Amino acid sequence: MPRVRISENVVHRSFGAETVLLNLDTGRYHGLRGSGGRMLEVLAETPDLDQSARRVAAELDHPVEDVRRDMTALCRALADRELITVEDDNESP
Repeated sequence: MPRVRISENVVHRSFGAETVLLNLDTGRYHGLRGSGGRMLEVLAETPDLDQSARRVAAELDHPVEDVRRDMTALCRALADRELITVEDDNESP
């Protein structure tokens, strides 16, 4: 299962209902609201995508397949913006 890591040059903070990520090297940022912010918080604590999806699904009382799909899409968007790194367990360190 893929593992997610917030890039070393990225800071993130929650401001009420919004979480903001900022890449200090590029100046690129991304704002997350609601469940997107919670997904990022859980991924920061539990980088395993599958475990994180299960945890968020339980918290939100949503089907895990739906949460996993949404979390995967979020991870793709954040990786495209160089805010996170998604590593496949099959890759060599």
